[in-house]
Amino acid sequence: MKTLYFDCFAGASGDMILGALIGAGTDEKALVEQLSLLNVDGFKLNIETVDRSGLSATFARVHTRHEHKHRHLSDIKKIIYESDLSITVKDRAFGIFTRLAEAEARVHNEPVDHVHFHEVGALDAIVDVVGAAICFELQQIEKFISSPLHVGSGLVEMAHGKFPVPPPAVTELLKGVPFYSGDIQGELLTPTGAAIITSVCGQYGPIPQMVIDHTGYGAGSREYKDFPNVLRVMIGETVSENADEERLWMIETNIDDASPQIIGHVMDRAFELGALDCFFTSVQMKKNRPGVLLSVLCDARHRGSIMNLLFTETTTLGVRSYEVFRRALQRTVVSVETQYGWIDVKVAHLNGKVVNEMPEFDQCREAARSANVPLKTVEEAVRLALGKQRS
Repeated sequence: MKTLYFDCFAGASGDMILGALIGAGTDEKALVEQLSLLNVDGFKLNIETVDRSGLSATFARVHTRHEHKHRHLSDIKKIIYESDLSITVKDRAFGIFTRLAEAEARVHNEPVDHVHFHEVGALDAIVDVVGAAICFELQQIEKFISSPLHVGSGLVEMAHGKFPVPPPAVTELLKGVPFYSGDIQGELLTPTGAAIITSVCGQYGPIPQMVIDHTGYGAGSREYKDFPNVLRVMIGETVSENADEERLWMIETNIDDASPQIIGHVMDRAFELGALDCFFTSVQMKKNRPGVLLSVLCDARHRGSIMNLLFTETTTLGVRSYEVFRRALQRTVVSVETQYGWIDVKVAHLNGKVVNEMPEFDQCREAARSANVPLKTVEEAVRLALGKQRS
């Protein structure tokens, strides 16, 4: 599986991530061409090789003209989705900005749509985030892992005064994520850097067993004595062909006094917030009341938002959470051509062997409706096409 590992011993910022990805083999010309599809004027990406404590690193500096206007999340969405970028890049970039805006909104106690701070609206942040999403696609990254994040130490000057490191927005973004503070003075982890890494990474820890194809070093703007202010990324193939084991969180609550309509709404919202699974179990509660055990499975970074959802959208007064381990088969997606159109198929692997193949249900259902044939007819056509493609 094509894996990218973020080694954040000196934190991370948007330009450090972009520089590291370029240093790890992203085609500069292709990146610049893709960025031009944003259809936004007023910026230029300058890429240079610099020295950071004796280590050669790539410095990706985004030059922009001075802007007086503020952008809201809706403005960012318009820029991204009216561009000619691929839908994968659009969705990933906007997901990162949404996570960043939600963190700022919680810090300042205002609606997400009202957020217009520098890290959300500035053109350099747009280029950093979209540029990173482009690099991920160009490199065909399938899995993201990060080390614990070094945030720095001391105080940082902000619009409202001096705040301790990590500053409030970064602290929000780091919920459920391992991080630490060392003896390096200054803010090493910026909101943009934190938003990118915590949006794509579902696993944190030491370098996994992998065969490395490329290593890149992205330079930060500050220089320290005897400390390379760089972000290192490693790109390669993870070695294990067995099922991957993940540490996840199960969040549960028992409810006996809420409308089924509300419970259904909570499931929809849970998936929107990043839940991996959500299900209901009928239970018999005290006073002989029939009730529902509401269970949500999520990773560590979404635990806080899921718990807040249950408290605000249901009648519960208490929520349980506990860590669980999930072993998941490695999956790939292949597309096959049938007489009903192209259909994606999820293929599950164990020890290098295919153990399950499942056509995408929604695509099959839409194809069946369009052709006015039974759903099972389309599914059978997909399986036949898959067999021919492999023969």
